[in-house]
Amino acid sequence: MKIEYIPIGKIHSPFKSITNMPIQPNGAIGIKGTVCLFPEYIPAVKDLNGFSHIILLYHFHIVKDWQPLVIPFMDTLKRGLFATRTPKRPNPIGLSIVCLLSIEKNILHIENVDILDGTPLLDIKPYVPEFDQYNVKSIGWLKEKKQRVTHQKSDKRFA
Repeated sequence: MKIEYIPIGKIHSPFKSITNMPIQPNGAIGIKGTVCLFPEYIPAVKDLNGFSHIILLYHFHIVKDWQPLVIPFMDTLKRGLFATRTPKRPNPIGLSIVCLLSIEKNILHIENVDILDGTPLLDIKPYVPEFDQYNVKSIGWLKEKKQRVTHQKSDKRFA
C-alpha cells in the first residue's frame, strides 16, 4: 500500500538551520512565524479565527533516514524511537501546537513556532483542550528531564 500526502502550504519561521532551534513549542514562547496556505485552501480556514491555538501537522522535509534507537535531545542514552519525539522517523511527520494570532487571506500568523523555515504543511486542526488534553499519569524516561524543554536547543544529531 502506498500512502501519499500533498502539502497544503509552507510554514515560515526565523529558523533557517536545524541547529539551535527550540525542540518543542514550549521552548519557542514568543517566536513568531507564518503559515502560507496555497490559494485553493483559503476557503478551508473559514471559522478557524475563533480558535486561539491550532495543531500543525507537517513533513520533516530534510529527514532522509531513521533508526530504531536514537539518543534524543534531552538525554545521553539510546531510546526506542517511538519513546521519543525525534524528527528522524519512518514517516517523518511533525506535530506542533501553536498560538494562532490572526488570519489574512491565505496567511496565518502564529506564535511559539519550533519549526524549520520552509517546512511543508500537511494539515491544520483546531486545538480544543476538552478533546486534546488528558490527565497524564506517566511520561516515562522524560519525567526527570521535562523541565529542560524550555531551554533545550537542537543540534545536528538528526540532520
